[in-house]
Amino acid sequence: MRAAKGKAKSDKSAEKLKPAERRAGSSVHAHVANEIGLAIVRGDYPPGTILPNETKWAETFNVSRSAVREAIKMLMAKSLLASRPKVGSRVEPRERWNLLDRDVLGWYATSPDRGAFLRTVQEFRHLIEPEATAFAAMRRTEEQMEEISRACREMNSAETLEDRTRADTRFHLAILRASGNDLLVPLGVLIEQAFDHLFVHVTREGDDLETAQKLHELIEKNIRLRRPDAARAAVRKLLANTDQVVGREPE
Repeated sequence: MRAAKGKAKSDKSAEKLKPAERRAGSSVHAHVANEIGLAIVRGDYPPGTILPNETKWAETFNVSRSAVREAIKMLMAKSLLASRPKVGSRVEPRERWNLLDRDVLGWYATSPDRGAFLRTVQEFRHLIEPEATAFAAMRRTEEQMEEISRACREMNSAETLEDRTRADTRFHLAILRASGNDLLVPLGVLIEQAFDHLFVHVTREGDDLETAQKLHELIEKNIRLRRPDAARAAVRKLLANTDQVVGREPE
C-alpha cells in the first residue's frame, strides 16, 4: 500500500518538471539533471524515495533514455542519488548530499526553505572568515591587496544590485585567496554561488548600505595595514550586521 502511495506521489511530482528543450549550446542531459536535482532538493522526492524509471523520465522530458541515464549519473556524482540493481535510483539522505557542488548549492538556494539556507551560509562565514581575514592581513601580497581594494571600491561605485553583489563576492573570495591557505582557495570557489545568493538578499533587504560599505572598508584598511587582530574584529562586526538581516527570515 505504501509503495502505491509513493508511486502516485512521484508521478504527481514528475508532472511539475519542465520538458527538456533542445537549445543550441545546451546539454539535454544537464537540463534533465537540473530539473530532477531541483525537485529533490526542494523536497518533491524525500530521502529514501525510489525515483521513476528511465522510461518514465524519458516520457516526462521528451528525451532519449540515454539522456536520462547520463542525468542520473550526474546526480549520483553529486551524491543525491544511489542506484541499486533491480531497485532503481533512490534519493540519498540529506547529509550525504554534496552541498559544496555548485549545482546543489544553486538548487538549495532556490528551495522553499531559503531562511535555513541563508543561516547555513552565515554560520559557515562565522567559522571561516574571521581567521582567514587575520591570515590575509599577515600574508597578503601587494597584488592580492590590490584585488581586495579594487573589489571594495567597486562595491561603493556599483550602480546596480547585481554589480554590487558581484563585487561583494569578489571582495570576500579575494580575502580567502590572500589568506595563504591552500584549502581555502578551492573552498571559496565552490561556495561562490552561495555567497552570491546571500549577498543579493542582504543587499536587497538591508536598510543601511552605507554602514555595510564602511564595515567592508574597515576590513580592507586593516588587511592593508597588516593588523590581523583588528581585521578579525572588523569581520566580526560585519557578520553581526549581516546576522540581523538574515535573522528576519522565517524559521
